[in-house]
Amino acid sequence: LMEVRTPNLDALADGGSMTLRTRTTTPSVSGPAWSSMLTGVWPEKHGVVDNEFEGRRYDAYPGFLTRIEQLRPELSTFAVVDWVPLMELEGGSTAVGPEVDRRELLDGYELGWAEADARATALTVQHLASSDGDALFVYLGNPDETSHETGSIGPEYREAIATADDHVGRIVEAVRARPTFASESWLVIVSTDHGRRADGGHGGDSVQELTTFLLFSGPAAPRGTITRDTFIVDVAPTALAHLGIEIDPSWELDGSAIR
Repeated sequence: LMEVRTPNLDALADGGSMTLRTRTTTPSVSGPAWSSMLTGVWPEKHGVVDNEFEGRRYDAYPGFLTRIEQLRPELSTFAVVDWVPLMELEGGSTAVGPEVDRRELLDGYELGWAEADARATALTVQHLASSDGDALFVYLGNPDETSHETGSIGPEYREAIATADDHVGRIVEAVRARPTFASESWLVIVSTDHGRRADGGHGGDSVQELTTFLLFSGPAAPRGTITRDTFIVDVAPTALAHLGIEIDPSWELDGSAIR
């Protein structure tokens, strides 16, 4: 990430803070990691230990958008993903649950990941221009899948990161173009689910696989260097706290809000 030209992410970091020492889940694979990011708890609680999602407990530990709808149903929630299991699983119960006001599901394997990410971005831009947008989750899968397809972190992977940065720029531009933007206080959080080895793989417990990043931007974002330890489970409570939702101890969240 730091070797790729990413002007939009750089601009966001300049308006907030970024840490490159965020710890993800063990195992360092997508199912457990995205579940922990969205719910704010480790796999021992949400029950997802691989990409099969068996044993999931989103009923007890729902995603943060579901919590928003449970507590503040007047708020508008939106999610778009192109990795299907985050929004659709046999038997129901997903990290991005049906309570979310607007759910857009794309299939990156069917569409091609670059196309799916482009469509996800377009749907987000359209939503921001035409609707209320109190809380949004936007998933971009192409960088991860490109690395898997090429078995490397080489030029194709770097190009995919640069393209994702372009998508981030379009989304931020759409936020700032909102007629009500001047009276709104947006917090932008950017992260990913895991690190990876030089061969494009992940799932182990090496530093490269377990380490990811967190970026915060906006008027309420922390400024300067983040000195505290950060974890993937900090994303959900940070988003909830920004919306003024008090964390209930009975939720048993493992993460804490970063301010």
